[in-house]
Formats: sequence, C-alpha cells, structure tokens
Amino acid sequence: MSLKQKLRAFFNLKEFQENKHDIDAPETTVLHGEIIRSKPFLKNIYYEWYRTFEKELSSLPKGKQLELGSGAGFIKEICPDVITSDVLDLPDIDMKIYGEDLPFEDKSLSAILMIDTLHHIPDPELFLHEADRCLVSGGKIIMNEPANSPWGRFIYQHFHHEPFNPAGDWFLPKVGPMSGANGALPHIIFIRDAELFKTKFPNLVIEDIRFHTPLRYLLSGGVSMRNLVPDWSFGFFTILDRIISAVTFGKVSMFQTIIIRKL
Repeated sequence: MSLKQKLRAFFNLKEFQENKHDIDAPETTVLHGEIIRSKPFLKNIYYEWYRTFEKELSSLPKGKQLELGSGAGFIKEICPDVITSDVLDLPDIDMKIYGEDLPFEDKSLSAILMIDTLHHIPDPELFLHEADRCLVSGGKIIMNEPANSPWGRFIYQHFHHEPFNPAGDWFLPKVGPMSGANGALPHIIFIRDAELFKTKFPNLVIEDIRFHTPLRYLLSGGVSMRNLVPDWSFGFFTILDRIISAVTFGKVSMFQTIIIRKL
C-alpha cells in the first residue's frame, strides 16, 4: 500500500470520485454549497475569506462590485451589494457570465472578487484585459487561490482531484468549466511570470500576496471528506494557522490572497 493510500485509510478519507461530467454539472456545485453550509468549521473558513473581501471593499472607489465564480457560495451574507455570477446556470446568482467577456461598461467596476476561480478560466490573459477595461482607477481584483508552497504543492498534487502544474503555461484546455483547471495558475501568472505580467498589463499592479490557511481547510474535510476535528476547535486552529504562517513565511500554506490594483 502506497503512502497516499495509507494516509487515506488512516483518516478514512473519501477521495472525490466524480467524473468530468459530474464535476461540470450545476447540481454538483449546488451540492457543494449545501455541504459547506452544513459544516460549521468549513463555513467559518469561507466567512473569513468573505470578510477579507469586505475589508478591502471598504476602501475602494465607487463602482459596481462583482464576484466571479460565485458557485453556491454565500458572499451576500457578508457583502450584500456584490453582484454574484457564474458560468453555470445556478439558482440564486445574479448573472451568468464568462470572465473573458465581462458584460460591463468601461471603468464601471470597483472590484472583481474570486474564490478558487482564476485557475478555472481557460484564457486568463483575456480575463485580465477585460478586468483592466472594466475596473475604475484604484479598483482591485481580489482573489483567494491555491498556493504553490512546498506544503500546498504536496497536498494538491497528491490528494486533490484537480491538476496542479507549476511548470504549465497561462492557458487551460477548453473542456468543462470545472474540470478544466490548473491550481498553480495564479502562481504561474503573478509569481513565476511576474515580470511578464507587468509587461503585458502595465495598468495592473500586484499590490499584495498573502499566504495563509496551512491546516484548517484540510482539517475541515472540504466538500468531499468528513471533518477531522470538532467544530468547537475552529478558534484554536485559527490561531495555530496564523502562527504557522508567520513563522514559516508562507512556506506552509494551502491558500494565498492576491490583490491586484488598477493604476
């Protein structure tokens, strides 16, 4: 038995077994939303990410605020004025749109928010051009994405159903909206190819990259595994996560918050 199999057996983990059709089905996204809401530990992680958005939104210029790839999330519980959107036909979202073709006027958006969305956009370069067009001066793209830390890379490459290839290019194969992915895409664009990004998008500035959440998402079980710790321990592991992130300078992290500001 391999190390991966032993770890799964030890924790009694159920790996994501959906085929590509199931992953791309709107019903799967709706199910994920129900799972997140039913797991307080996991739901609190999403609340934390939404509150990070809320904090950034408070200092932005006037304009519409858009969430791309809302899925079955609940950002409106924290940021009620945000326009929700997705590429899937989902209940309770405001718009069905694609990141490469934003149906907004020039300089009309103050924020574009994303949680685990950029690494599913087939042509992120075209999306960034659209974001540059639509954002007002001082507007921001604020995204929460997988981190290519040594720890994050190990977890994503061995225990996650989506591809994670730091050596890949900027583009994804045009398959299903969810099955087409490279979790390392944010790292590729904003860290590995940061100088190329600056050349291609002189109006967009990488303002901040924060590495975080080394343990809690794993401990929550995500949307495909059971909790590994009780819900009441969330506060303790939040403190532990922050200590680990601080002392390891992000080398032990599963996620990163990337903030891009338009000049």
